[in-house]
Amino acid sequence: MRNMKKTGLLFMIMIFTVSCSQVLITGRKQLVLVSDTELLNMSLQSYKQFIDSVPLSNDVVHTAMVKRTGAKISAAVEAFLRANGHEAEISNFQWEFNLVKDSTVNAFCMPGGKVVFFEGILPVTQTEAGVAVVMGHEIAHAVANHSKERLSQQILLSYGASAADLLFSQKSETTRYGIQTLYGLGAQLGVILPYSREHEYEADRLGLIFMAMAGYNPNEAVAFWERMSANDPNAQLDFMSTHPTNAKRIANMKNVLAEAMGYYQKN
Repeated sequence: MRNMKKTGLLFMIMIFTVSCSQVLITGRKQLVLVSDTELLNMSLQSYKQFIDSVPLSNDVVHTAMVKRTGAKISAAVEAFLRANGHEAEISNFQWEFNLVKDSTVNAFCMPGGKVVFFEGILPVTQTEAGVAVVMGHEIAHAVANHSKERLSQQILLSYGASAADLLFSQKSETTRYGIQTLYGLGAQLGVILPYSREHEYEADRLGLIFMAMAGYNPNEAVAFWERMSANDPNAQLDFMSTHPTNAKRIANMKNVLAEAMGYYQKN
């Protein structure tokens, strides 16, 4: 009982002492339990391990396109941060843009601004504007601190699992196993997955704005996701996925295009 009270007290202290922040532009509030230094160190280590394990693309033209698009969007984001009182955040980014020789339809941006495109996504992006759609989305994940928020949520869930185990420590092993199984499933479906979809929608919205700031027409995003949908005939069920279905994504983008067009500056 004493251990249970101690664990509960520590959990409550942690909840009330977490750092709160807001996502740029959307204003959504975040709970943050991880420092920038901790996250960036982990991110750089992971990035180095990954980039050392895969060959860079030999496609000079598309490599230059990825780097050019990334440079334009990251510069536009930094200009926006400076103009809106967030200049201190720029030091968290050491931008790097690479195209790797891999047929997977994928791209990602790690905390700190390390962006990787896979050759497999190029037939879907097709044009530089298509690359900008993906680039804006991935950079948005980093600027909105989604990885930091996600990791913080995992820490909270770990405390919750420990508390549940301690609370039912006097029960039989069979009962305890059942409780932990239900807790894990409930946490996954009720907290982790919907939260991740929220991140994806937010990155879609911010990504459109970021590409528009850099001079790319955000209307190109709908065509890109229609191609992505055609490329993925076995689109996942929304309930059991960390990403929204392509149809929902396209519908959501159409709703925020007007906002993004307000930032559009033709080059």
